[in-house]
Amino acid sequence: QAMNLAYADRDFYYGDTAQPPEEPVAGLLSKEYAKSRARLVNTERNDAAVSPGDPYPFQGGRNPYMEQLKRWHEPRAKRPVPAGGTPLSSLDWMSGSFFAGTTSVVAADKEGWLVSITPSGGWIPAVIAGPTGIGLSQRMQSFVLDADEGPFNVLAPGKRPRVTLTPTLAMKDGAPWLAFAIQGGDAQDQHLLQYFLNIVEFGMTPQEAAESPAFVSEQMRASFEQHESKPGTIWLNDVTPPYVRSELERMGYTPSYRERTMGPVNAILVDPKHRTFWGASGNHGEDYGIGW
Repeated sequence: QAMNLAYADRDFYYGDTAQPPEEPVAGLLSKEYAKSRARLVNTERNDAAVSPGDPYPFQGGRNPYMEQLKRWHEPRAKRPVPAGGTPLSSLDWMSGSFFAGTTSVVAADKEGWLVSITPSGGWIPAVIAGPTGIGLSQRMQSFVLDADEGPFNVLAPGKRPRVTLTPTLAMKDGAPWLAFAIQGGDAQDQHLLQYFLNIVEFGMTPQEAAESPAFVSEQMRASFEQHESKPGTIWLNDVTPPYVRSELERMGYTPSYRERTMGPVNAILVDPKHRTFWGASGNHGEDYGIGW
């Protein structure tokens, strides 16, 4: 539910920060705003009607988009989809086909420099730029055309769409400590958060964290195609106990289960005490690490 609340804010308030309108960044990052959102978590039942919040008062302002917020749950007609090609909705999120559209690269050197990269966008089928062999980005589908669906991410000339890509670098004691990245559309933030917490809160090694069970919600408005939301839909690992499965269903969730659920995460952790690196690659696909 915490993820669903955060994604509702993402769906409404995120956009190209270099283009107007100006996002309420200070309010969204406010600790007090986070506390106000946390109070909405219902420990007894999933909230299928979770909505974006109002961060403006937490940065001393008034929300100019209250009318759009009021219309957030109004039904919207699906737009026609051109014939041909392979729609993303036909691909299983946890299948190799879905993850094949993006990759992740993390690297480190002996001086302790870390880099985290998540290249994406030139999926097949794609439009090729003349004889260059370069596929044009398909990220334009992440725009919305109606301000009611997100006033900060409306298609406009020169504007960049909000993206799912989340290459991440964590600092510790003022120095680079953990570089980690993953592919997987709207699952990226969810996987990376759980990966980070596995190490920081649960004491796992980077590789243990990369192979541990995880869960993913599909309640947010998808970044691709028709921006469909599936309230209560989650997928979990096959090791989930029967009593947890029944409790989740009682709470209004629609779970499905898979053998591997953390996704193809890659990571490097710096151990400054021993001047060593810990490398990790998920067991989901063809990810691997190299040291020399």
